[in-house]
Amino acid sequence: MHLAYDLLDGYRGLVLVDALPNRGAPGTLHVFEADHDLSSATGLDAHAMDPAAVFASLRALGGEPPYTVVIGCEVGCIEDGIGLSDAVAAAVPDAVHAVEDVVARLSARTAAREG
Repeated sequence: MHLAYDLLDGYRGLVLVDALPNRGAPGTLHVFEADHDLSSATGLDAHAMDPAAVFASLRALGGEPPYTVVIGCEVGCIEDGIGLSDAVAAAVPDAVHAVEDVVARLSARTAAREG
């Protein structure tokens, strides 16, 4: 819920790093633009705050989602536990590079709009 409130401050870009359902090989990274229209949620629900719920809550509060890029890693296991699977842990350096690349692109995009 805090993210929805924070986004009311008018950010121009958002990078979400998240786990994704395993639909391929665990540890596989995906980088994609978020589709803000996927949510059927209509209001505030602090107990179901996946990204779609965050964007729906933001709209319910009168805000608009910023341009959003998701960097997701396919999970190896969804059972309760602490720590990362070996496949996901091995993907962390590539995820860090993906975040750096996305932030650089967002910074360039913002500079181009302002300059």
